[in-house]
Amino acid sequence: MDSAAADGPHSEPDPAANPLGHGPVLLFTGARLADGRVVDVRISGDRIQAVGTVGSLGPLPALPGTPTVTTGARIDLRGYLLLPAPAEAHAHYDSAFSAALPAPPPDTPADLTRRVTEAALTSLGYGATAQRTHVRIGDVHGLRRLEAVLTARQALRGLAELQAVAMPRLLTGRAGADGRAQLREALKLGATAAGGCPELDPDPAGYVHLLLEAAREADCPVDLHTTAEDSVQLARLASALAPLRPRVTLGPCGALARGASTVLATSGVRVVWLPQNGGCTGLEGRPAGPRPGLVRELTAARVPLAAGSGALRDQSNPVGRADPLESAYLLAAGGELDPEAAYDAVANQARAALGLPPVRVDAGFPAELLAVRGDSLAGALAGGHSRLVVHSGRVVSRTSAVREFADTVALALPRQSGGAGC
Repeated sequence: MDSAAADGPHSEPDPAANPLGHGPVLLFTGARLADGRVVDVRISGDRIQAVGTVGSLGPLPALPGTPTVTTGARIDLRGYLLLPAPAEAHAHYDSAFSAALPAPPPDTPADLTRRVTEAALTSLGYGATAQRTHVRIGDVHGLRRLEAVLTARQALRGLAELQAVAMPRLLTGRAGADGRAQLREALKLGATAAGGCPELDPDPAGYVHLLLEAAREADCPVDLHTTAEDSVQLARLASALAPLRPRVTLGPCGALARGASTVLATSGVRVVWLPQNGGCTGLEGRPAGPRPGLVRELTAARVPLAAGSGALRDQSNPVGRADPLESAYLLAAGGELDPEAAYDAVANQARAALGLPPVRVDAGFPAELLAVRGDSLAGALAGGHSRLVVHSGRVVSRTSAVREFADTVALALPRQSGGAGC
């Protein structure tokens, strides 16, 4: 057999002592940045400490009265692109992997926690060090789905940041009494944001009013589902949400009427678009698919735009993937955005939707990074499978892809160079 792609990045010291190769100091060498520069990057703690030309960075300088820090790992990133880590801005982990399960899927605490944890780790392996999942509460679900997410969040501490959006189906009238009580309890338990879909309530305006009331009490953001099909209703929604901006996110807005992007632009809300199929389990009915040109309209109107996965193999998308680079690829391949803007939609724009600070590969910024095999951003989006993920200054995941061909085939094929490929 003939190896046609290089293995993952090489690190020292002995990985047996620390299998993911992190320590007080982490030094990346020979990494290519999105602007084409090749640099060394030194990380100390949870921050990028320095970025310099190749070979210019040594051990972390000693502080007065302290020894020079030399322990840690040195990782060769030649052939890799080093980027701000992406974030998952809109997922539904409580229903992840359920498309292949009996209907209804098992809802035991152990099963829910396992599926949520598996979904979060799947997304992390693709590079998403911060993730937000929408969780159904109330009705037959009670709070057990949220409790499973909170259990998984605790288990994932140090690997990824997991946020939960509590989603009651109904809030208004007598039928919504349980939803109102469950929402307040969910926010007390630790849900990050209040959410749901006003369009599923008989009184959408009343739903938003009650949700905002609960969000103000808990001092938390709002992240709502809407198709945005009705321009008049969208304007009312945006007006009602105005007191809480900029802590308001809407998505996926897949049926937004032409010209209605100005309503979103003036409202100051942020939109999370779902490029895979334009829908998710938070909306009832079959996803209609993303409307061509909608993203271009939103960006032309200067609406803050992030992108998420939406579904991971549930009924709304049985083949859904949790790869942020897949979402960026779809935006770029469809001509909606150039590769740089497409990646920004799943990276810093997604982080902003989660209320997190921006990341740049520069000194002083959070050490939330993704190293992906490729010679350029376009190349990485086209097929960067080997990845190294850094969260809070630690290497938390590695994926090494090796492509091999049978000898009789390989003789007629050129070998891939070390700087490109997968």
